[in-house]
Amino acid sequence: MMKNRLLIAPLLALMLMSFVQDSPISEEQGMTVVNTSTLCANVKGYTDVVPVKIYIKDGKIEKVKPLRNAETPKYWAMIRKDMLPKWEGMDVKKAAKAKVDVVTGATISSKALLKNVQTGCDYYIKNQK
Repeated sequence: MMKNRLLIAPLLALMLMSFVQDSPISEEQGMTVVNTSTLCANVKGYTDVVPVKIYIKDGKIEKVKPLRNAETPKYWAMIRKDMLPKWEGMDVKKAAKAKVDVVTGATISSKALLKNVQTGCDYYIKNQK
């Protein structure tokens, strides 16, 4: 009976930690951060999901940081170079509706990234404190 209790306690702790970590909104470096991993779990790029962290300060996007994904590195590098900087300094409300141009040759991945940023910004707008 004691062994069961010793095994159950760590499992419960892990479960509770996963609930805390699954919140799409957190604070980092004095900024609000929206993680689209759970918000856009069904938004696929060419290969798979393309989650991002959106760093927001004073209602403006400081940066969009892509998280681990399985997209083709060559095309993902083009997206990082050509698309990500376009959101920097943009008002969150504008970014939620912005039609940022996609990268030629990486259209599917670009559209998935755009959807992630728009969804993350919408979530921020509806859930900001």
